[in-house]
Amino acid sequence: MPSLNLAIQKSGRLSGDSISLLKRCGLNFDSPEGRLIVPCNDFPLNLLMVRDDDIPSYVSRGASDLGIAGLNVIEEARLSGLAPEMTILRKLGFGRCRLSIAVPNAFNWEGVSSLQGLRIATSYPSSLENYLRRQDIRAEIVPMTGSVEIAPGMGMADAVCDLVSSGATLRSNGLTEVLTVYESEAVLIGRSSCKETDRLLLRIDGVLKAQHSRYIMMNSSRSAIETIRSIAPGLSQPTVMPLAGDSGRVAIHMVSSENIFWETLEKLKAAGAEDILVLPIEKIMM
Repeated sequence: MPSLNLAIQKSGRLSGDSISLLKRCGLNFDSPEGRLIVPCNDFPLNLLMVRDDDIPSYVSRGASDLGIAGLNVIEEARLSGLAPEMTILRKLGFGRCRLSIAVPNAFNWEGVSSLQGLRIATSYPSSLENYLRRQDIRAEIVPMTGSVEIAPGMGMADAVCDLVSSGATLRSNGLTEVLTVYESEAVLIGRSSCKETDRLLLRIDGVLKAQHSRYIMMNSSRSAIETIRSIAPGLSQPTVMPLAGDSGRVAIHMVSSENIFWETLEKLKAAGAEDILVLPIEKIMM
């Protein structure tokens, strides 16, 4: 059986989370450290450990069947014409950040029109150019491969366009985030589907769905069942079982499609639920 190739970041902010996701999907690998190709021990899949900027090209050119990369990397490759042949198969929910424009703290920001005529340093020139064109803004784009935040302080630019997560790096360099170009997160990309791709997607879907779902067990009166269902929406109909020795009360087991917060527990209690247990779920297959 031919193996799938899956290109992932060999080092950096998405590497560990990508491998963690695959392991939660039941895939086992030897240590990828220092290796370019890492075969899976129990699934027809090879990991290709590459630079994140190269992942769209690997997939688009058919060297890899699948890839995990930031949406920012995918968008930049698409807009620059380097990787047109690929499809986003799944958003993976980690590596969340945003491509934003920031200006020096002392800058008199009055909206997007303030960018007119500025020099803007960025590692994402195609994304920035596309944004400025849509906003009918003429500005000089200063391409940089790293350390974009220091450009205004060095006199190389008037503003920056860079990835932001917490914003701490911008603040430490005397910059203020003023607008977001787009939101980003890790995504799974591919070109075409096959049986093994579908198997892998089924596992990924099960892990992602389980992340925010909870298994809830509680006892209540029969009359409270519908109210309880409305408070904690389930992925399917709840399991309702009579309690031994009490014909008017039941045990309710359900998989909630949402995180269960203390406020939800308080509402369940007020609706008549007792002995409430909330358990995490490792994986779900619908």
